[in-house]
Order: sequence, then structure tokens, then C-alpha cells
Amino acid sequence: ERSMQLRRWFELMMENKEELARIITAENGKPLKEAQGEILYSASFLEWFAEEARRVYGDIIPASAKDRKILVLKQPVGVAAIITPWNFPSAMITRKVGAALAAGCTVVVKPAEDTPLSALALGELANQAGIPGGVYNVVPCSRQQAAAVGEVLCTDPLVAKISFTGSTATGKILLKHAAGTVKRVSMELGGHAPFIVFDSADVDRAVAGALASKYRNSGQTCVCTNRFLVQKGIHDKFVEKFAKAIEKELHVGSGFDAKTTQGPLINEKAVEKV
Repeated sequence: ERSMQLRRWFELMMENKEELARIITAENGKPLKEAQGEILYSASFLEWFAEEARRVYGDIIPASAKDRKILVLKQPVGVAAIITPWNFPSAMITRKVGAALAAGCTVVVKPAEDTPLSALALGELANQAGIPGGVYNVVPCSRQQAAAVGEVLCTDPLVAKISFTGSTATGKILLKHAAGTVKRVSMELGGHAPFIVFDSADVDRAVAGALASKYRNSGQTCVCTNRFLVQKGIHDKFVEKFAKAIEKELHVGSGFDAKTTQGPLINEKAVEKV
């Protein structure tokens, strides 16, 4: 039954992919083409976990006693709190929720304050897919209330699992909150992504790769390049071509404009940081 519901949810996402993509662009700002790609990526998680739900098997493990075997059965942990970022407001939800629902857990999703609409749109499609009420829950909140909501999710004894994607600083806070009730915790936190170019590299390919890795989603992803390490022999040539490529290939504007490659930053704080 869970498999069929997840499969139907996937199908509804594909049927409504253009509208879902436009919601992402409207609230996140990323170019519509990138948003369309995210929806396909997002839906693929539901498709995958729809099939995995059929394969929640047990395991037979040899025991120390010769005449015995150990049967291990997999069971859902219970309520899972899902705390997601704004840079991929759809994919980060389905990646976590798909796994939880396939396992038989219920979820409470706290989307990023800047991008709640994608989470709510997914919830509407979940309802249409036949997922029972109370299984997929969304708790949008203001920026002022985000810390308080996160603390409640991490300390409530009814919540058995926390899955968070976001900054390392916030992850540390959530870990402290979750420790009191010894919750299961999964965290994907900030990273560092050097882009390394050796003298032997094809400069044109290196420049194309650098553009993609640095400026995707206007540079607002955890795996975007944050520093370039270029060998001396190729340094000047790479820098020259990279600068020309930026001027030629990057176009700042509304995410709904077909020419735009760089949408707006997510909020004023992000602008001030840059």
C-alpha cells in the first residue's frame, strides 16, 4: 500500500511538474530551467522509494549456537522530523520523506522560512495520492519562530528521528537539543569545495566546469566551489578565459526570463554577505 501511494505521488509530481517548478522559481528565485530540473530530481526519489517500500525485508544471521538462527526484522522508528533548506526546497524534502514513508514512519516537515510553498504543494499532492492525513505534516513558520520550532521538534519525546540539512552552526544547536531524548539524528551540514586545475588540464573544459560548479543556483549550494586552486603554469590562461566566460555566459535577472542564468539571492542577509 505504501508503495502504491508513493508511486502515485511520483506520478502526480510529473503531471504537475511545470507548476511545481514555477512555485520554486517564485519563492526561491532560481532560473525556471534549474527549477524544472529540480522537480525531476525531486520526483525521482519518490519513484525510487516506491519500489524500495516493497523490499523492506528481514535478515537471517548465523548464531553462535549451531542449531539456531537469528531473524532480524526492520521496523519504522516512529515520527521523523524533517528540517530542510531553501536552496533545494523540493528535492531536500522528497529525499528525506520518501525514505521515511517507505519505512512506515510519519513525518513532520519544517521547511525553510523563505520557501514554504514547495512543501505545501507537495503536501497537496500527497493528499491527492491517497497518503492518509497526519502522515505528511508541514509546519511553516516565520524566521523569528524558526529556532523555537526547531527546539520543539528536537525535544518532543514523540519525535524519534531528526533529519536536518543546513548550516553546521544550526546543526550543533539541534544536536544539543536532541541529546536530551537520545534521538536518532542524521545531518548534512556545510562543506568546502575546492576546484583544482592542474597544468595538464583542458582549459576550456576546466572553465566550463568552473562556471557550473561555482554559479549553480547563484552560488547558493553547499557544494558550490568556494576556492580555486590553479597550478602556476595554467593560472593566467585559466583566469583570462574564466573572466571572459563569466561576462559572456552569465545573465542576472528574473528566474522566469528564459535568458537568465543567475536569479536573485534568497534574501537581504545573503546580499549583505556577498
